[in-house]
Amino acid sequence: MQKKDILRKRRHLKIRKKMQGTTTCPRLVVYRSLKCTYAQLVDDTQGKTLLANSDLKNKKGKALDRALQTGKELAEKALAMDITTCVFDRNGYKYHGRVKALAEGARQGGLKF
Repeated sequence: MQKKDILRKRRHLKIRKKMQGTTTCPRLVVYRSLKCTYAQLVDDTQGKTLLANSDLKNKKGKALDRALQTGKELAEKALAMDITTCVFDRNGYKYHGRVKALAEGARQGGLKF
């Protein structure tokens, strides 16, 4: 593992000590790979993933636009399950670029955090 990955995991663990998702207010986790952006709503009390979405199927367009669309789609699915609020877990990444676009898309879709 590279040093930047180790530091990101350390930041993530520090954040996770303070943050926990519940059934009514799940944790919105973002993961960024080199090609795709993934997001999921997690209930930490039960240890289950409630919803998940990614931009794997939509490979056209810029990565920022795909991340924005992923956030909107996840928010629409969450609202269909009567989930309106969540806790945003950036997973140790900086809050800019695709992570920020996904968060803005989720907010535009109707999620509050």
